[in-house]
Amino acid sequence: MTTTTSATRRLNGVDLDTLLATVQQIKDDPGLGACRFRARNAWLGGTRNRTTVADFHGARQDIPHLQTFLLEADEPPIVAGQDAYANPAEHLLHALASCLTTSMAAHAAVRGIAIEALESELEGDIDLNGFLGLAPDVPKGFTEIRARFRVKARPEDLPRLRELVAFSPVFNTITGGARVVVDVQGS
Repeated sequence: MTTTTSATRRLNGVDLDTLLATVQQIKDDPGLGACRFRARNAWLGGTRNRTTVADFHGARQDIPHLQTFLLEADEPPIVAGQDAYANPAEHLLHALASCLTTSMAAHAAVRGIAIEALESELEGDIDLNGFLGLAPDVPKGFTEIRARFRVKARPEDLPRLRELVAFSPVFNTITGGARVVVDVQGS
């Protein structure tokens, strides 16, 4: 018996055959596109906490990750933390940066746009007067986030690459908002 394998088509490191097959399956059956991502968090004392990510729901089934991911958070000393880990606001910047990057690279690959290098720097403004409850008229979260990308690609592709950030779920959640339901129960 002879086994033949075909080389995986890749652009920007993205497995195009897998991605395009997924796109086609969801076109054929839109219900396959409904996903639910999960995270469990535990307070570790003080300003530290740990989030565990083990699985998600997609394609009408629960899918375990190949490994369990641990994300730890703390606060800097100026707000009583030990600065052991990035703070939650920095995790949000990371989520935005990585989602923008992934969206740009994957959507560029599908469109045949080659990217040689892609880096970003994000920064956001928070006024602690809001978070600390010192000024009720000051927002408690980010008031502006700036993302600067450096992309090594053909110059004529740069405007098209900028448009691809519109596909980022995290970007859309931050800019459009999402309903967040918080339920607090006794143990």
